[in-house]
This record gives sequence, structure tokens and C-alpha cells, in this order.
Amino acid sequence: MSAASDDETFAALGLRAELLAALGTLGYEEPTPIQREAIPHLLNGRDLLGQAATGTGKTAAFTLPMLHRLRPERSTTAPFALVLVPTRELAVQVSEAVHRYGRDLGVRVLPIYGGQPIQRQVRTLERGVDVVVATPGRILDHLGRNTLALEAVEVVVLDEADEMLDMGFAEDIESILDTLPAGRQTVLFSATLAPRVDKIARRHLRDPIRITTRREAAAAGTVPRIRQQAYIVPRAHKPAALGRVLDVEAPTAAIVFGRTRDEVDQLTESLNGRGYRAEALHGGMSQEQRDRAMGRLRNGTADLVVATDVAARGLDIKQLTHVINYDVPASPDAYVHRIGRVGRAGREGVAITLAEPREHRMLSTIERVTKQRISVEQLPTVADLRARRLELTRAALEESILGDDLSGFRVVVESLTDEHDVMEVALAAVKLAHEASGAAAAEEDIPDVTSQVRRAEAGPRPPRERRSGSVPSTGMTRLFVGLGRSAGIRPQDLVGAITGESPVRGREIGAIEIADRFSLVEVPEAAADQVLAALRAGTIKGRKATVRRERDRPPRGS
Repeated sequence: MSAASDDETFAALGLRAELLAALGTLGYEEPTPIQREAIPHLLNGRDLLGQAATGTGKTAAFTLPMLHRLRPERSTTAPFALVLVPTRELAVQVSEAVHRYGRDLGVRVLPIYGGQPIQRQVRTLERGVDVVVATPGRILDHLGRNTLALEAVEVVVLDEADEMLDMGFAEDIESILDTLPAGRQTVLFSATLAPRVDKIARRHLRDPIRITTRREAAAAGTVPRIRQQAYIVPRAHKPAALGRVLDVEAPTAAIVFGRTRDEVDQLTESLNGRGYRAEALHGGMSQEQRDRAMGRLRNGTADLVVATDVAARGLDIKQLTHVINYDVPASPDAYVHRIGRVGRAGREGVAITLAEPREHRMLSTIERVTKQRISVEQLPTVADLRARRLELTRAALEESILGDDLSGFRVVVESLTDEHDVMEVALAAVKLAHEASGAAAAEEDIPDVTSQVRRAEAGPRPPRERRSGSVPSTGMTRLFVGLGRSAGIRPQDLVGAITGESPVRGREIGAIEIADRFSLVEVPEAAADQVLAALRAGTIKGRKATVRRERDRPPRGS
């Protein structure tokens, strides 16, 4: 197992000491390909156009150089950097990353999105911030109120630009970029470089460096013929999902890949608490500790190893049956290297990836590059898990019947059958055996988001105009919004307000009708209450609106 060479470390990229210390504390061991390629150019102040999907490490790729350039003697309260993102979830995630990396620098970061009181944001802006991470609609709200000054911005980042364009933010993005200083550094990341993304890049980026994380020639055709599947899991439920997958799969020996040392340590502790014999393997351990962990997996005293990519280099474990990616790997190459550890020498193997809803595009990229299908399956349910656990209990009982000397227990059975039916005695014994194994433990519910992601993978669906009197599509409900053409409302304004302030994605929104004084918009029935609550708490183009289900509207003439 080889450690990363000196030119593969974050230190080799020339980052300041405070950032290197933060990365070390967080357990990041080496840069991902996108970080290795992008960071040196961004440190030199170049504009950059990057094609990179979620899960490639692009957040650190633009955040670390931004923080490196942040001067400690800044006295202005106006932001130094602006990051535009499509959704509130991504705004929170990027803000958390900025805070973690810049903790030792005392960086002040503020996420700005709809669905939270704007006055709280105003007060924070008045006190002063260094980095603003925001959805375009809410930025325009602040610009309209004169509560946000952008004249000091030196770095602007458009993260997931294609997603923002799909959601109808093109005009908003252009308006925001036009207000920024001409000499700022502009960074644009997008999973696809469609013509409209390229149009923005040509207009607003100056002689940009172009990079991509796709490496088709290197990875194509190198993946062994093993079962490859993925489960789409919300981030908060991933630890429970990992345990459930392991319980159902029951691997002989497995490697679970995590991104950082901290994540590896946390997962190892969680799995041991669930009853697995798990060993950690990462760059923060001595060679002796690593060898000891691998020895336990090879001799069967450990069930699985939780490892980072760096620590797992060069491993060849003959009895390995499963590789599980706790996160989508940062590149197709990394995916190939990971799952290639199973299925060797004609042996069967299983590769499972736990992907967050936003990472489905990276799965598609990996499929295209490797020319291998990754089947997106529904996560095993609680009922599936209970059935599997009962099957294991039955197998353990059968093994005991065939191989153990049970004569010492005969007196107990005979005395019980004097008073009870033999079937009842057997059922009670099975129940006790099942509970004693820990298999009867309660399981938390994990929301199924697979169908939502499959709809998203069908591609962008622009807002559809509908004919008056038509009925909503199957599985959709229609909302009445008390703003229309007279208020300057456009379809993209409604799409942006919904996606910026609720979990609904742009591709999930159905038909839209805009009348003079009101609008009608179709949203998934399952998310209608969340959309209603979000729109009632927020604004659309800076204005409050009456929002209700269309069927709640009073009849005409009442």
C-alpha cells in the first residue's frame, strides 16, 4: 500500500498553511483530479470553465483558491466572493464547506436563499461577510432592496450552471454578472457544456482555462464483468442505508470506500455499533496498524474494511466479495480502480454505490465512460430487511440442528411440550434466537427518492403552457399563485421560486399558466404541502403572494 507521492498532495498545490491544516484536520488525503487541475490556475487568477459533475470534488476546487486569496487585513463589510447555485440545499452545502475550510482564517460566509426571513440576512450583511453563497432569485431581491453591495467582489463562481439554466435563471444570471466589477475572476462549473452554457462563458469569462473530468480513453472497457448497482439515498439517511445494504447483502468480505479519514472513522464506529466487525484503513494510521487491519480481514476476524482511496492502493484480497462506495467516486477512473478489486480471476463480485439525489449525473458519466451499466435500484425496504434477517435466523437454526449436540436441551423441550403445543414451543425458541442475534432491532424509515431521480434523468422539461380547464397530470396537483403578468411574472420566476425554496427540482414541475392577475402551476402531489409552505414564507420577484391549492379557490361568484 503506497502513500501519495509529494506531487499528489494538497501541499504541492501551493495552498496557504491554514487551509492545509484544515484539510488535514478534516482527513482529506490527496486532491481529486478536478482539484489537481483547477486549483493552480485559480490561484494564478485565471478565469476557468470546468465540466464536472457533482461528486468530483469541485466545491473544494473553487473554494480553496478563493479562501487562499482572501486577505486577512480586509476591512470592508462587502463580500469578497459570490457563489451562485441553483438550490437552497446546495447553498447550504457550499456554505458549510467554506466554513470548514476557512475556519482558521476567520472567514465570514452567508448562505442566501428563499424560505428564510430576509431581514435576518440583511442584518448579517450589515455586520459584514466575506463570501456569499446564494440562489439567483434571492440575490436579485437584495439588489432591488439595496441591501447587498457587490462592488468589492473579486471572485464569482457559477456552480452547476446548466442546472440554473434548466430552472429558468438565465436572465437573472446575466443581470447579476452585469452588476459585478469588470476585473473580477469568473469561474463556471457545469456538468454539461451545452451551447447556452458556452454562451454565458464566452460573454463573461476572459480567456478561460478549460478543463474536464471525463477520461474516456483511460477507463473504457477496463471494468470487470461484475454486478454493479446504485441506490439513491438522501444524505441524512446514508449511514442507515449502508447498514441496511450490508445486512441484506451479507458479504463474506467487503471494502467500504469513504472520502476522508474523518468519514472512515465515523463509519467504522457506526458499523461496529451495528454489530459488524469493521476495521478502519486510512493515511492517518501507521503501516503496522494498516497491516493489522488487513490481516484481520484476510483471516476472517473482521467482516469489512472502511478505507480511503489512498490507503487502499495495491490491495488484493482473494475472499473479497463486495465493494461499496459510500459516496460516488470523484472520477470514472477512481470508480474503475475501486470496483476492480472484486471480480478478479473469474471470481464473482458486487459493486454498490450510495448516491445522493444530486449525484445521479455523475453515475451517468461513469456509465458512459466505462461502457458498463449501473442499475439504479430501490433501496431494500424494512420488510426486505426483516425477511433477510429471518432467513439468516432459519439458516443458523438449521446449521445447529445438523451440527450441534442438542441432547442437553431435550429436558427443557419435553417439559414445555407437556403443557404447550410443540409448534408454539418452536415458535418461541425461534423468536428468542432471532432477538438474541440483534436481528429484531427497529429500523428507521428511509425515504424512497429513486422515482424522482429517474424522472430527472429523463432530461430537462421546460415549463408547459396549459389550456384552461384541463386537468393536472397524473401524480401532480395544481397550485394557485396570486401574481400574474401584471406583476411581471414569467414561468422561470415560478420555477426559480419553487426550486429555490423547496426540495422540488425544476424537472419535476409540470404545466404553468400565467394569467393577468394570477398563475397556476403543477407540482408533484407528494411535495405540494412543502411547496405551499415555502412559497408562503418567501417572495416571488420580491413580492408576497397568496398561494393555495387550486381546488381550495372559492367558486366564482361567491
